[in-house]
Amino acid sequence: MRALMRRKQVDSDRVRAAGGHQLAKELSVTQLVAIGVGSTIGAGVYVLVGTVAREHAGPALTLSFLIAGVAAALSAFCYAELASRCPSAGSAYHYSYICVGEGVAWLIGWALILEYTIGGSAVARGISPNLALFFGGQDSLPWFLARHELPWFDVVVDPCAAFLVLVVTALLCKGIKESSFVQGVVTVLNCFVMLFVIIAGSYIGFQTGWVGYKVAGGFFPYGANGMLAGSATVFFAYIGFDSVASTAEEVKNPQRDLPLGIGTALSVCCSLYMLVSVVIVGLVPYFAMDPDTPISSAFARHGMHWAMYLVTTGAVLALCSTLMGSILPQPRILMAMARDGLLPSFFSDVNQRTQVPVKSTIVTGICAACLAFFMDVSQLAGMVSVGTLLAFTIVAVSILILRYAPPDEVPLPSSLEASFRLSQEYDEEKVRGPPVDANHEQLSSVVESINDTLIEKKQDTSVEESKRRKAAVCSISSVCVGVVVLTTSASFTFLPFLLRCFFCVFGGLLLLAGLGVLCYIDQDDGRHSFGHSGGFICPFVPLLPVMCILVNTYLLVNLGGGTWMRVGVWLVMGVFVYIFYGRTHSSLTDVVYVPVAQAEEIYGSSSSSGFVA
Repeated sequence: MRALMRRKQVDSDRVRAAGGHQLAKELSVTQLVAIGVGSTIGAGVYVLVGTVAREHAGPALTLSFLIAGVAAALSAFCYAELASRCPSAGSAYHYSYICVGEGVAWLIGWALILEYTIGGSAVARGISPNLALFFGGQDSLPWFLARHELPWFDVVVDPCAAFLVLVVTALLCKGIKESSFVQGVVTVLNCFVMLFVIIAGSYIGFQTGWVGYKVAGGFFPYGANGMLAGSATVFFAYIGFDSVASTAEEVKNPQRDLPLGIGTALSVCCSLYMLVSVVIVGLVPYFAMDPDTPISSAFARHGMHWAMYLVTTGAVLALCSTLMGSILPQPRILMAMARDGLLPSFFSDVNQRTQVPVKSTIVTGICAACLAFFMDVSQLAGMVSVGTLLAFTIVAVSILILRYAPPDEVPLPSSLEASFRLSQEYDEEKVRGPPVDANHEQLSSVVESINDTLIEKKQDTSVEESKRRKAAVCSISSVCVGVVVLTTSASFTFLPFLLRCFFCVFGGLLLLAGLGVLCYIDQDDGRHSFGHSGGFICPFVPLLPVMCILVNTYLLVNLGGGTWMRVGVWLVMGVFVYIFYGRTHSSLTDVVYVPVAQAEEIYGSSSSSGFVA
């Protein structure tokens, strides 16, 4: 249990400087926005509009995108604060290791490895069908790029997908500056295609009178419930902005640029989604939309058949940009886990010339290329959402811990343990004090009485602070348990009605009780000095993180039993890897934990006396 609860220190420049070659600080706000938008806007938006409008939202699709965008913004606010306070590679894995503990951090990192590998492979296999449209149809690709079925193995291989993954891998190995520039160009071209859809579609809509909004069912044909169901579906179109946080160590000014990059990327995505949905739903009645090619078919109904090629170009560009966004974060997560000793040091190597983790990138690319070549990973796509939603949830929990019960002890490296012991011996001698003669006994008694009063006041304050921290930890636990009970009982419709009502009420009471206590008690003063100061501060704490936990847990519970069984197998494998390797090789195995104030004194004295951390 001690191993599971070990927490590491926020990486400072001093700590990272001792770790060898560093990642290149090349990224600015513009490049972060390009990475965020490119990783988020995939080809799904070119299909999702038709499916959600037909089956859930109708003309209210725009509101579904807005509600989903607001829900995604809850996570974005939490990411923005943690990314600016703890600007190191690793994203949610790094934050949970600092705030929650090693066990949870390992599971989050292990889940993110699965997410990015399967996500990249699934995106790559979606490119070849779209490329085939430029050659005349699904079976018209050149032989060396076309899909082929292996008769003895009942497997359809996709050379095009594997080739594209390897090309992206080679580009990422060149350096973060070069890869972010290419991704920026591809993302801008995709945005131009979406702007064409918005502008040309608006012109047609004003010419034809926006027939899609004059249907008999009105603006809410499926009611408010249909609109909310549509929001839950399109929420996954916002997944990807967390890729920005994984590049935190490569940002020139992380305290300023990371929050701006995350917020701007999410705002751009939400605006484009809403504008496209407004136009397409207005051009064609929702019940007449083509669920597979809604945008192309909408223009074709008005005589613009050539627009199909432009929309297909946008889909290919979106997929290529998303492929880069899927492969980019994983080597950095592997590198962060290897730095902490949870994975072999092979993955932590940073190339001296390109200043990127080349070995981790190559391993990631080869694994993703093999999956894309041999496997139809579309049935595994739901597993991608598990990693992302788990990360979103734990980031919100980390915000609550940071504000109400931040770590009050930090691990001391083995190189400074000698300084710690010397400090302890000095404190003991100071407490014993030198022998005093009889002439100073009266003065000493007066001083001791004053010191006793000050010590009593300090002890009273310490006791009150201890009670506040215990109340905060219990309240955060109550919120988490209440959210799980509430969302599970609300989603398990096979349970008897009265039983569901009982558990919903019980979970709701736990949630409200924990939230009420968090609103009542003060936040910890240590939050001001936690990590790097001067960055973004998440607003509306504790309400905003609690809402974030509630939304993401509800989506997690509703992903389906099959998805959870497959993810469960992967997580069990991760548990065994941690038990037999990570637990014993962790960099925190033999460290000594000391109070934060004392650690700063030791670091200061060691630097002045010549110790190297």
